[in-house]
Amino acid sequence: MTDAPLPANDTAAAAELARLATEIAYHNRRYHTEDAPEISDAAYDALVRRNRLIEEAFPALIRDDSPSRQVGAAPAAHLAKVAHARAMMSLDNAFSDEDVLEFVARVRRFLRLGAEEPVALTAEPKIDGLSCSLRYEDRRLVQALTRGDGAVGEDVTANVRTIADIPATLPAAAPDVFEVRGEVYMEKAAFAALNRRLAEEAAAAGKEPRQFANPRNAAAGSLRQKDPEVTRARPLRFLAHGWGEASAIPGDTQAAVVAALRDWRFPVAAAFARCDDAAGALAVYRAIEAQRADLAFDIDGVVYKLDRLDWQERLGSVGRAPRWAIAHKFPAEQAQTTLERIDIQVGRTGKLTPVARLTPVTVGGVVVTNATLHNRDEIARLDAREGDRVILQRAGDVIPQIVAVLPRDTELPPFAFPDHCPICRSEAVAEEGEVDVRCTGGLVCPAQRLERLKHFVSRGALDIDGLGEKTLVELIDLGWITEPADIFHLATHRDELVGREGWQARSVDALLDAIEARRAPDAARLLFGLGIRHVGIVTARDLLKRYVTLPALADKAHEVIALREALPAVIGETPERHRTRLDKAIAELIGVENVGAAVGHALADFFHEPHNQAVWDDLLAQVSPPPFVVETRGSEVTGKTVVFTGKLETLSRDEAKAQAERLGAHVAGSVSKKTDLLVAGPGAGSKATKAAELGITVIDEAAWNAIVAGAGE
Repeated sequence: MTDAPLPANDTAAAAELARLATEIAYHNRRYHTEDAPEISDAAYDALVRRNRLIEEAFPALIRDDSPSRQVGAAPAAHLAKVAHARAMMSLDNAFSDEDVLEFVARVRRFLRLGAEEPVALTAEPKIDGLSCSLRYEDRRLVQALTRGDGAVGEDVTANVRTIADIPATLPAAAPDVFEVRGEVYMEKAAFAALNRRLAEEAAAAGKEPRQFANPRNAAAGSLRQKDPEVTRARPLRFLAHGWGEASAIPGDTQAAVVAALRDWRFPVAAAFARCDDAAGALAVYRAIEAQRADLAFDIDGVVYKLDRLDWQERLGSVGRAPRWAIAHKFPAEQAQTTLERIDIQVGRTGKLTPVARLTPVTVGGVVVTNATLHNRDEIARLDAREGDRVILQRAGDVIPQIVAVLPRDTELPPFAFPDHCPICRSEAVAEEGEVDVRCTGGLVCPAQRLERLKHFVSRGALDIDGLGEKTLVELIDLGWITEPADIFHLATHRDELVGREGWQARSVDALLDAIEARRAPDAARLLFGLGIRHVGIVTARDLLKRYVTLPALADKAHEVIALREALPAVIGETPERHRTRLDKAIAELIGVENVGAAVGHALADFFHEPHNQAVWDDLLAQVSPPPFVVETRGSEVTGKTVVFTGKLETLSRDEAKAQAERLGAHVAGSVSKKTDLLVAGPGAGSKATKAAELGITVIDEAAWNAIVAGAGE
């Protein structure tokens, strides 16, 4: 992401900064508050770096809610919120030796130090735990807070008192007020033992086991318990690395204060070191990196701090981070193992994903047995073959991936990526310009069945009340529904359904009545409900405006199939040129404005598969959609192009588009010079900005409703 070009103008930059602010805030909440991260540390760092680069290029656009001004996330709801006496800040990151040298150079420039002036640093492992501040008054522990959002933390005092590493009192030499800051963590062996115990307890109680994803999540979840006795039973540790508010500081350097913390019986990192210069700090980094796999706890880098406290004071902070410290992140940890076989998984949208089955290997404290190979092109790029020795890494120490194949001693057969779905045996194809191979089986593919049927009965499609996900799962498991036509046979199972748990005669009959009410569905909604790739509700309407009935559209799809098989290549014509000529011919054959070759290919792929043709025939034997006719009436938007954006509050987006079509307007999905009117609801973003730039009329939902009412709708 950080390699992508910077936005070309203020408008594009503002839009991307807004998106990044929302996305980073979401992942902050998932990591810091909910202890359930969804992306790797590396992916999160990439988002933050991208935000910083854009802000540096467009400083006037820095937002009030910029991630560069935020620390952590809001405290959890069930814990009391307490303001920090002194903010708990985050650290900027370095990812290379050059970044570290630039950090030292910035310190020199800020302090106006001469080239010969020594800049001593401290270096220590960056432990992957939950930040915590321990407040001592009159040398007694009176309060413990998590970092929270940096300004306000969560009160975890009662739980912290159960951690053996944390002393309840300080020696007489300690200041009257002193806040010790560090990380609450769980050692890797203790984490594994905890997960085993939780699994055994769950099995004994007949429940699904709750497993923590990693030691950091286990530590955070354990510290945030409502009952301190639960925390007491968890093997939590503490490592001190700094301080907050203090009535006196026991030293004039970082190293001296850390030594005092050690004297006060706080655990500090064994690898903590004072370094005379950047070269010494980088040497410590290399040593810690080499020992990383053997450490008892997870770390993701090394933290460097300016040793002199008077210089720290002069440097201060910028945004959410101090100028006098930086975290030098490790690259993803790697290991070697054997790729035993490659399996193909079929996702709920039909995507075929290759998965590497590996000889188990420990990477970053986690035993890895599987890794994604992403797609067909990635296998080809790596030239990965079953039996290969491979280099594995956990990207951001979370997502396992194969980064290289080691030289082979003997030749191995190349992997043949399947051209048919391994689940339903339907054709599997990749569209022009796409790397993903997808099963064309659609509704007949068991891997896709539930999601496809959910879409078929959803509000935008057939809108069958009572057929929610839970009911569909039950009916699919019973074998009563495997394809759309089966829904209309459900009445044959009425008595069996009435006898099942949760079903009464009234609810069964209400469901069957809702199904019967869809025997003559709107043709466009039925076509949309089949989930044919690229055929959304607007495209379905555009197609049926031209072909009127579903059988006529199916006939046209078969014409496209014949064209694809019959159009010969010209002598000397490149495959790319032939594809371009074929696409043009398909678009002309379809003959519908704003419907291109991609839709033609998708229709042909659907009807070329015998399973799908059978689904189509079975469905049309059960339903009789009337010819599709759009009745239009004159209005002030007749002949104009209308775009809808943002959240509409009184009607659905599909209903609004249908209204516009009945008023003789053309509905588009994006704003361009051809757009005449933008209807913007709350949350309108880049489309509204672009409309303003182009001088396009923008109205709200109330004004649109007035247009509709004025036309007698």
